[in-house]
This record gives sequence, C-alpha cells and structure tokens, in this order.
Amino acid sequence: MPLYEYQCKSCNNTFELRQKFSDAPASECPACGGPVEKLISQSGFSLKGGGWYGDGYGTTKTAAPACPSGGSCAGCPSAS
Repeated sequence: MPLYEYQCKSCNNTFELRQKFSDAPASECPACGGPVEKLISQSGFSLKGGGWYGDGYGTTKTAAPACPSGGSCAGCPSAS
C-alpha cells in the first residue's frame, strides 16, 4: 500500500497515511481537525545494478580468438 503525506492548512502539522489506491484522500488533520492538502514528496524508488542494458544490450561481445593449430590444443605451446 502506498504511503501518502499530508499537511494541515491550520496548524501546519505534517503526517503520513498508508492508504489503498481505492481509499478517499484524507480531509482533516488528526491533531486539530483542520483541512489538509496532499503533498508531493520524493519517491523512495531507485534502480540499482547493471540491469538489462548494462548486462548486454548496449555492449558488443567479442569472439574468442581462433586456435592457431586448427582446433587441436595439443599443438598449442601454451597448453603444456
């Protein structure tokens, strides 16, 4: 459920309410009973990590270098 922030127009009390999307907005201050207005506050949502773009969409992949011996590693000098 989303968390909404309100401020009282009478006493400037700022409070938060956890409400469903279908609930009506708050209309009165719990401290003094005065009228309230809904505030627009910064979201706590952030994306972290590489994500789909960082993991491969925008990068080019290079193929492994071909074996100079034609596919047999027995002839490779670094195989020993």
